Amino acid sequence: MGVIILAAEETQFILPHADELIWGSIAFVLLFVALSKFAFPKLKATLAARTERIRGQLESAEKSKTEADAVLEQYRAQLADARNEANRIIEEAKRTAESVRRDLVVKAEQEAAEIVTRARAEVGSERDRAMAELRSSVASLTINVAERVIGRELQNDASQRAFVDQTIAELSRIGQN
Repeated sequence: MGVIILAAEETQFILPHADELIWGSIAFVLLFVALSKFAFPKLKATLAARTERIRGQLESAEKSKTEADAVLEQYRAQLADARNEANRIIEEAKRTAESVRRDLVVKAEQEAAEIVTRARAEVGSERDRAMAELRSSVASLTINVAERVIGRELQNDASQRAFVDQTIAELSRIGQN
């Protein structure tokens, strides 16, 4: 440390010689003129071109952002339209299904009514046929019973039939009351 302190005490300001100062100043001026004439205009043009390029890129980016926003809005609108269309189709399908269901119920009720009507008609015709057979059987039995009771045959077949029909008619009236 002692050496450093001694060196600091012995140094004084170092000034260049006048001729060095003149030649250095002349070189500086020449260098500055050369730079001003050749380098600075190119540097300024390069900086201006770079500034314009950056400004153009910023404008292009802003334009792209605006277009992207427009496309996004268009996409959202199409998505909303698609959702609305899907909801409309679903509602229409529900209405169609309900209509088909109602039609099927009406057809089923009509078929059931037709089946009941046919069954009633068949039952009625079977009843009438059974009644006719019963009348015929009753007539034959009545004649047989009458022959046995009376002990003789009735002489006229037509009179037998008339008598039986009259008896059946009377029995029918009594049965209906």
